Amino acid sequence: MALLKDMAPRYWLRIALDLPLPGLFDYYHTEPVAIGIRVLVRFGARQLVGMVIETPDQPEYDADRVKRIEMPLTDLPPMPDVWLDMAQFAARYYQRPLGEVVLPVLPAPLRRPAAYTGKKSAGGPVARQLARQSKNPPIKKKNKKLAAPVLNTEQQAVVQRLLEASHPARFLLYGVTGSGKTETYLRLALEVLAQGKQVLFMVPEINLTPQFEKTLRQRLVADDGAAYPIAVMHSGLADGKRLESWLAISQGEARVLLGTRMAVFSPMPDLGLIIVDEEHDPSYKQQDGLRYSARDLAVWRAQQLGIPIVLGSATPSFESWRHAEQGHYELLRLTQRATAVALPEIRLIDTRRAQLEQGWAPQLLEALESTLQAGQQALVFLNRRGYAPVLHCGSCGWLSQCSHCSAYAVLHKGHKHYMQCHHCGDQSPVAKHCPDCGYVDLKPIGHGTQRVEEFLTERFPQARILRIDADATRRKGSAERLFAQVHAGEVDILIGTQMVSKGHDFSRLALVVVLNADTMLFAQDFRAPERLFAQLMQVAGRAGRHHEGAQVLVQTDYPDQAVYQALLKHDYAVFAQHELTQRQSVGLPPYVHLALITAEAKSLAQALDFLKQAKDWAQHPDMPGRDRVFLYDAVPLRIVRVANVERAQLLIESQHRSALQAFLRAWGSQLDELAKYYRCRFTLEVDPQEI
Repeated sequence: MALLKDMAPRYWLRIALDLPLPGLFDYYHTEPVAIGIRVLVRFGARQLVGMVIETPDQPEYDADRVKRIEMPLTDLPPMPDVWLDMAQFAARYYQRPLGEVVLPVLPAPLRRPAAYTGKKSAGGPVARQLARQSKNPPIKKKNKKLAAPVLNTEQQAVVQRLLEASHPARFLLYGVTGSGKTETYLRLALEVLAQGKQVLFMVPEINLTPQFEKTLRQRLVADDGAAYPIAVMHSGLADGKRLESWLAISQGEARVLLGTRMAVFSPMPDLGLIIVDEEHDPSYKQQDGLRYSARDLAVWRAQQLGIPIVLGSATPSFESWRHAEQGHYELLRLTQRATAVALPEIRLIDTRRAQLEQGWAPQLLEALESTLQAGQQALVFLNRRGYAPVLHCGSCGWLSQCSHCSAYAVLHKGHKHYMQCHHCGDQSPVAKHCPDCGYVDLKPIGHGTQRVEEFLTERFPQARILRIDADATRRKGSAERLFAQVHAGEVDILIGTQMVSKGHDFSRLALVVVLNADTMLFAQDFRAPERLFAQLMQVAGRAGRHHEGAQVLVQTDYPDQAVYQALLKHDYAVFAQHELTQRQSVGLPPYVHLALITAEAKSLAQALDFLKQAKDWAQHPDMPGRDRVFLYDAVPLRIVRVANVERAQLLIESQHRSALQAFLRAWGSQLDELAKYYRCRFTLEVDPQEI
């Protein structure tokens, strides 16, 4: 029997595993296994799910040492070739092993070995999901098709151009807030759906999906009243729900997918249109693991499939704006609000000589009073959660430093008061006295959303005040419930962070107050002015979408800054031109291409030494692209220590994307051994959004 077993045929497989190791891994099976099939394998003492990428004639390593797979997972068909092509492009471009692409983007049950083994596996997660669905089959809905709003002249021209364009086509839809970008998306989507194709709608944040989903379900209805099936995909879904959506869209049952950045990796066999709303939003860039830009991958995917893509924003990213200037994207404009309501008046409140009441200029409080008397809503925007950014001892100058990070611990109030670091998450009780000198009268410095809520509750006791930030929306479904209160008119003053600044249509909102905007003006990141302008334009756009006379008040010590002067005129184009001219003069994106290597170690010296040696290696004459790539000196990060880990970074720059890619492939492959020597970890990020 042993001899017969040894004589069994061997079909060689090269498999991608979710490991921080380069390349594919050799295994075999006694029967053929198709490329794109998931398999269960042993890797050392671990059991892993991998994906077959190649089926070579011979293994790359000694055949006698190659292990057999434990079993192929055939509850799903192989991943499509076009999907694998996109995954391989992402792995190459973002300089990550292919296994860190093809496996993490799958729903968790499809990559969890325990889902296929043991007494409770019941044939695997797909079989279990289908069994649940057979007991509760989805009801095919027929909806009365809602009458579409009448388009204004600009919208008609944009929709007509979108419908008549030859494919592939890449559009940048630049429309002021409230200009009806969503309506143009819907008109185009209905046309594509009527042709039997699927549509991918992407939004930057989870809290935008409920409102968008409601709109899609109301409007994406065929002429016969049959609603086009819609799936939703984001990281907030339970594993089973995400798998259900993934199966529905990959098998073609769902015709529309609404999702956040992860949705770009969903297999869609009939994909005919991609729409990326708020394309400028930095949330489209993944900040751990495979650090990909979902917007950029969406553009690549549309080009790969030869289908149209629409990137929409009131404040396009400078990269997209530059692409439009160069003719790579076709620029479409919506310069007027769809409801014929004027944009809100924006006023700068100069606080340099103002007498402030707990950080508030008198004009802001007067405007709030008037808004409340008129029975309208107000939004107070402050992009800092918590009660106060820091506790201070007036006797010796002690500040509430996080014990694990080079950052301050923030004071939070609730059922119990506590200090929390927003970088490592560490929580501790509030000090009753100064740990250095014993002084008991510690005072909070600065304002967070909780402190603003406390002040306004005392100042306007009759007002219904609601705070929406990351602290108030920790529980599942809480954000949706809170926003529903605002839309229902149950809130007079809404206090919020960037969660409230985009995508929401508050029908009664007449006043927006912006506090503490100046903190972003002089940030180290060169993108800070761009992000501040986008943030302010977006939050200002929440006001007066359905009635005249709305206003936006921005407190600032620097009213003459270009970002504020452009904001006054609602003039993105002027601001973009000003900033792009400056960036071109000093050689910053989008005129150059960047990569960033970040090192983490127990000591800062280890991290810096690793990066310095890595830079020395980069000077080797045989390094591809070396003469067209510039490496800056290694420097500590602004917040150098997080969770007791010291961090440093080294920036790489090139005017030639291809040269940068060739350099990173050769250089990055050599750094693993160097990192082991210096006992540090490193991350190589292409097109970093924060430096």
